[in-house]
Amino acid sequence: MKITDDIKYVGVNDHQVDLFEGQFEVPLGMAYNSYVVIDDQTTVFDSVDQHFGDEWLDNIRKTLGSRTPDYLIVQHMEPDHSANIVKFMEAFPNAKLVASDKAFAMMLNFFGTDWNDRKIAVKEGSTLNTGKHTFNFIAAPMVHWPEVIMTYDSCDKALFSADGFGKFGANDVEDPEGWDCEARRYYFGIVGKYGAQVQAVLKKAAGLEIKLILPLHGPIHDTPETIGHVIKQYSTWSAYDIETNGVCIAYTSVYGHTKAAVEKLAELLKARGCPKVAVADLARDDMFETIEDGFRYGKLVLATTTYNGDIFPFMRTYITHLLERNYQKRTIGLIENGSWAPTAAKVMKAMFEKSKNIAFCENTVTIKSALNEQSLQQLAALADELCRG
Repeated sequence: MKITDDIKYVGVNDHQVDLFEGQFEVPLGMAYNSYVVIDDQTTVFDSVDQHFGDEWLDNIRKTLGSRTPDYLIVQHMEPDHSANIVKFMEAFPNAKLVASDKAFAMMLNFFGTDWNDRKIAVKEGSTLNTGKHTFNFIAAPMVHWPEVIMTYDSCDKALFSADGFGKFGANDVEDPEGWDCEARRYYFGIVGKYGAQVQAVLKKAAGLEIKLILPLHGPIHDTPETIGHVIKQYSTWSAYDIETNGVCIAYTSVYGHTKAAVEKLAELLKARGCPKVAVADLARDDMFETIEDGFRYGKLVLATTTYNGDIFPFMRTYITHLLERNYQKRTIGLIENGSWAPTAAKVMKAMFEKSKNIAFCENTVTIKSALNEQSLQQLAALADELCRG
């Protein structure tokens, strides 16, 4: 696929994968993007997942015809992008390998070699000239591994952005929800912990004229509108700012009584004009979609039962996921249920004690087995409080 006169797409689409990185559901599959830049010397950007090595090499050969690659630039060593480096180096014995020092150290771990006689180590500020194209390397440590580099092509004003600005989903199927939803789930699931590091890279990108963003997953961003939008979204997400005014309610329920309270709260919030109410059953709905919503909205309600003197396991898992991703700058409401000794609210609140800029609602709802007049009044008070600010 032609991207510019010189840049061609040679990536693959994966509809076999069931769980990306062993945990993320990807009903629309996954794209492993790879690019060739044809110049006086030809350059390939990144490999693909292990199951698609032959297809990837065929794509390169078809694109280059009688020519062979001079360089493989490895921006990220995660195996969905690096698994076929060995095949590439065997197929093209005259090619050089370009990567960061940390990436070459990882190659020793993965493959037992770093191709010492064929490697070119680069770092922040390094350049590689292939004719009319000059590649400028940008260190992007912990976005989201420590070895990551991004690459700016000053000829075509293209940013090869590694995992940045990517999304779940193959490129040969249309995503009915557009870019944002699966990009947000991808970002907070995989990169969310590293907001400060993403902010640092965004500051570097702000000084570049960018006409193309070429990520390793998902669609290419090739218009001023889409480039502006994805950068704006990444700026919001990496600063942990509120994207959408609304309330996310995440709950667990054993026999349906906590669920009934959540449904009643959602009804009360909508009646009070809350612009968006997202409700998720942590035992049954996609956990990572609920993590995404936890970061998307400014207010979060956690509703769960007291369980073995603690909280229900799915709720503990959910809160742990939030904390591992530096959850902050949010308002949290609590609903607890317990037939004889409800302590869930206390346990949940304690889990956030080291989090930054977390405010808890003054009104906590306590249910003893099932809703009654008192707990219904508490729900109404919580709904009023959530809708005030």
